[in-house]
Amino acid sequence: MTPSLAVPRDHTKRAYSVAFGLSLFTIAYNVVEGVVSTWLGFRDETLALFGFGIDSFIEVISGVGIACMVLRLRRAPAGSDAGRAAAERTALRITGYGFYALVAGLAVSAGVSIWTAHRPETTIPGVIISLVSMAVMGALVAAKERVGRQLNSAAIRADANCTRVCIYMSGVLLAASGLNALTGWPYLDALGSLGLAWFSWQEGRESLENAASGAICGCGHD
Repeated sequence: MTPSLAVPRDHTKRAYSVAFGLSLFTIAYNVVEGVVSTWLGFRDETLALFGFGIDSFIEVISGVGIACMVLRLRRAPAGSDAGRAAAERTALRITGYGFYALVAGLAVSAGVSIWTAHRPETTIPGVIISLVSMAVMGALVAAKERVGRQLNSAAIRADANCTRVCIYMSGVLLAASGLNALTGWPYLDALGSLGLAWFSWQEGRESLENAASGAICGCGHD
């Protein structure tokens, strides 16, 4: 349980500005990462990198949802808990259903890849992208968690968890891409994409559970 924090009004306004800025950065970075990853994944026929790029676009959806939520809450009257809860539930549901869509696509694609014993042309770009992503997302998680605690926002903390899962996914991509580059075993790419699907399922379920709970404005699953 995360206790409520008494934050002065000027600090609250500053925290909302930081939260909005983090959302904009999340959107911009993941648009670039998504375009680069999906293009290279398609070019090199690596499912794990392509799926990682799709996950980046889901981070964009989450960032848009959080940005809209922050704007609504910043305009809402003080103490308007009902409007806050509705805005946070919307942001959480957008994130949750986005992850579920990714799970379905990765599962089907991995099945086809395993069936055909498909092997990517190269996985070196996946190694590079995963290392960059782990560094950037690590900094984002710390910043989002800090502002989420300041605002006592379950949705912003859930967005931080969503970003943290991207670090785990980057680790999966790094392992799959690195081992594939070293061994050339054809199933590593598909196994990596299934690892991404598992993390996506877990995070999608948690986001929807938080949206359905009655503690949206209090404490979420930390």
